[in-house]
Amino acid sequence: MRILLVSPESKVWNSRAHIHNGLGYLAGSLLATGYPNVTLYDGAVEDESVAQVLDRARADHQPYDVVGISAPTVLIENAWGVARDAKARGAITILGGPHLTLQPDESMQKPEVDFVARGEAEDTIIEFLRVLETTADGRPQTAISDARFRNILGLSWRDATGRVMHNLDRPLRADLDNIPLPAYHLFKIERYTNLNPLTDGLDPHARAYTIVTSRGCPYKCTYCSKPITGDTWRGRSIENVMREWRLLVRDLRATEIGLTDDIWNLDLKRAKELCRAIIAEGLNTVPWVTVHGMKVNHTDLELFQLMKQAGCKRVGFGVESGDEYILKRVVKKSQTLDQVRNAFKNAKAAGLQTMGFFIYGMPGETAATMEKTTQLALELDPDLANFMIAAPYPGTELWKLVEKEGILFSHNWDDYAIHSDKAHFQVGDLTAEIVERKWHEAYRRFYFRPARIARRLLMKDTWLNAPQRVRDAARFFRVPKANAH
Repeated sequence: MRILLVSPESKVWNSRAHIHNGLGYLAGSLLATGYPNVTLYDGAVEDESVAQVLDRARADHQPYDVVGISAPTVLIENAWGVARDAKARGAITILGGPHLTLQPDESMQKPEVDFVARGEAEDTIIEFLRVLETTADGRPQTAISDARFRNILGLSWRDATGRVMHNLDRPLRADLDNIPLPAYHLFKIERYTNLNPLTDGLDPHARAYTIVTSRGCPYKCTYCSKPITGDTWRGRSIENVMREWRLLVRDLRATEIGLTDDIWNLDLKRAKELCRAIIAEGLNTVPWVTVHGMKVNHTDLELFQLMKQAGCKRVGFGVESGDEYILKRVVKKSQTLDQVRNAFKNAKAAGLQTMGFFIYGMPGETAATMEKTTQLALELDPDLANFMIAAPYPGTELWKLVEKEGILFSHNWDDYAIHSDKAHFQVGDLTAEIVERKWHEAYRRFYFRPARIARRLLMKDTWLNAPQRVRDAARFFRVPKANAH
């Protein structure tokens, strides 16, 4: 059975592209279970469409039997398009990912979608394929309505009458160590870039890999959705993580590693032990960064010092708001501004670059609360500041609040990109115009300081990628015009 795993095309706002570890884990599980004919397609780096790949395979008399497509909310429209292309060429389609886990019925109403895998899918896809390949005549296409699908936890499917069936959810795996490592060798690594061109300059020849050392997060931030990994934190053992780290550094010759855990430092002792293990094995020769925001209330100076010794070069923090009320009562971040300040201070003292994430336009905000956020960003002065306009993703507390009390402006899923320059909703008296103005203002005030401009002009990437940098500046720093939503 030939399987094509797809990440739909992604139009990001900068030139960064890094591997899709979710597909890597699925491919790793398939290979380890005896399914050798697996191909990965990442639309962010491919020069062919999925349709062209499928047509070429058919011309070579090696058609793909199953096309699995993973999609977050902003790419779900693209995922449906891929499913249509695959279905038209005789393949069975199965979709998964964050959006599908939250809204499976939406996709199951579409004829091009045969199945939906909800939640963590490493086990689901194996059980699914085993049913497909054991049909009486050996043709998987005849098994779409096989009654045995009802026994697969986490699967949505149609029975013989066409009725959509949503099986019981699959429990989260308690032990992550027995999940096969991602099939890194299937990625066209030479087509990806380094992890953050905005601070490091664009390196189109980087061998940048990402790693997940834990899954889940117990915190309840109102804007955040954890449909795949859940709200129970599960950490891999140090030795299991080190086995993967050795592979990346010694065998795959990584030039950069990015930690993509939701909250890798929840267990402070474990985080320090991991750093010590990297140092002890001499694997600190390859720089690494935290791609997502660390929780500031699970840090101390020793952690950052160990991270620096272990090869870490940059840490990110989810700051979100500079207003105590918004932070505690609206975002529900479970941290204080003093903890934020201490984390930045300690990270800088350890010699690490810093990155901060800030959100504008949460319910209950005013121009004054957003001004506090901008002032905090200027005070913290991270090497990179990411200012984002609040987006109400399905399944979040924010989504439910906007549905109940607000006006939703975004009517297409691809409008929900986190770096959109448009407000997605209005709750109360805070208008979209004010949110967008404060967001643009934050970018201008943070990055248009003389020292920042001088630093940017000294970067090689600024001149090598001048057209893209001009487009970025025009988008982030322009003065918005009043608009109707």
